[in-house]
Amino acid sequence: MAQAAAERELTMSRAMVEAIATEMRGDDEVFVMGEDVADYGGIFDSTQGLLEEFGRDRVMDVPISETAFIGAAVGAAQQGMRPIAELMFVDFFGVCMDQIYNQMAKNTYMSGGAVNVPMVLMTAVGGTYNDAAQHSQTLYGTFAHLPGMKVVVPSTAYDAKGLMHAAIRDDNPVVYMFHKRLMGLGWMPAPEGPKTPVPEEDYEIPFGEADVKREGDDATVVTLGLHVHRALEAAEALADDGVEAEVIDLRTLVPLDTETVVESVRKTGRLVVVDEDYRSFGLTGEIVARVAEGALSDLEAVERLAIPDVPIPYARPLEREVNPGVEDIAEAVRATGA
Repeated sequence: MAQAAAERELTMSRAMVEAIATEMRGDDEVFVMGEDVADYGGIFDSTQGLLEEFGRDRVMDVPISETAFIGAAVGAAQQGMRPIAELMFVDFFGVCMDQIYNQMAKNTYMSGGAVNVPMVLMTAVGGTYNDAAQHSQTLYGTFAHLPGMKVVVPSTAYDAKGLMHAAIRDDNPVVYMFHKRLMGLGWMPAPEGPKTPVPEEDYEIPFGEADVKREGDDATVVTLGLHVHRALEAAEALADDGVEAEVIDLRTLVPLDTETVVESVRKTGRLVVVDEDYRSFGLTGEIVARVAEGALSDLEAVERLAIPDVPIPYARPLEREVNPGVEDIAEAVRATGA
């Protein structure tokens, strides 16, 4: 396996930047634009070092107007360029949702295929660091619900690089959602796991292929982003009690690898879905529904963990209360009877 063969380890932010730089060297039509992506290198290090190599014509700081620069990226993509536009926080989507959903996602369809929109909308998601209700959401389900956009969510440096290469090369709009806690920032320590061996050569991770991060026979835990690592920690704790949980990292929501999830549930009979998005009308319900459609006779028990339907609190104890933790995941697995 390429991942095992690599000798060096990268943080997720460095892996993302490496993929972007490789694509920019190979194609002059690839460029980066967004708030604080040039001089600052992205507030979560998502573009660190790109300005020094590629200059301001291809790494562009923009005014604080998401409506303007997302719209400009859509136009550039339709003219044959491959922009990477960073929406600093996914929470800011409300400012530019017309450009995202009515333009970026729909213009290929509305033009009868006359134009493609080969752009990456890169955005930071997630809480756990007390940034309150307008800077702490994931909103995976919001973007996955709306047709016309591919949606990817890496959880490790290896996946982050491979998914970024695939996203930039794709002829369709891709929403690339990275969790702040996984980036490897000095001021926001990452959990064990996101920093992984990463090959120096470029590679793609195909969209729509989930990754079984840990095999097990007693219960299936389906999740993504930060909660992959919380689920793995919970699985190790459960193993001490003789319960072997299988942990599936979806990696992409659109397209969604339903087959891998269904096959796992057919083996284990128990399903736990963990999400940092809101509980109602979201990912947890969608996964449960697809499993019910594909393996209802094998399904013995279901548990869902997600953010309750409340704004994410600023106060640290309250934020921890609403965000599923390692112990919550372990308890949910036990609740299935595993």
